[in-house]
Parts: sequence; structure tokens; C-alpha cells
Amino acid sequence: MPTRLEKIRTLLLDEPHDQFLRYSLAMELDKAGEHDASLRAFAELAGEEPPYVAAFFMAAQQLTRLERINEARERLRAGIEAARAVGDGHAAGEMAEFLAGLGSAGE
Repeated sequence: MPTRLEKIRTLLLDEPHDQFLRYSLAMELDKAGEHDASLRAFAELAGEEPPYVAAFFMAAQQLTRLERINEARERLRAGIEAARAVGDGHAAGEMAEFLAGLGSAGE
């Protein structure tokens, strides 16, 4: 039986630009411990026009688990700006709260 990761990759063969499938792939790569590939996938989604706002938050959470706090802060700041730009105040608020929980850069 194919894994969830394999199923998503198969679906992406037919729909390579589907943002939700690509987001799902990034999430599964994170779960599989393939962090570099996951973070690249999130970065691609975040860099699109319009950006896939959830990609910023999920990347920041992953970076935090990897103890890469300064990088997480950078993703969150960029994500807050992107969320505001597309009118997603809820996502901006969640990321701002998470960012505040990380403390300031010198801690």
C-alpha cells in the first residue's frame, strides 16, 4: 500500500502546480524527517504570487523544532507581511503571536 507521501507525489504528476498538494507534500516531507526538502517546498510556496500564507507559518514551526530560531523569526516576519498584503488578518495574528512567543533575537 502506498504511503501518504507516495500518494501525494502521484497526484502531483497530474497537478504539478496545485498549491494545496504541494503544501501537503511539504508537510509530509517534514513528518518524514526530510527537512531540507520540506523547507525548500515551503519556500517555493511562500515565494509565489500570491504567496501560500500557511507555508510561512509551517516553515517557522519546523525551524523552531529544529532549533533554528533566527530563521523561524525571519519566516514569521515575512509571513506576517504576506498575510497582511493578501488581507489575511487571522494568519498575520497567529504568526505575530508565535513570533512573540519566540522572544527577541538576543535571548
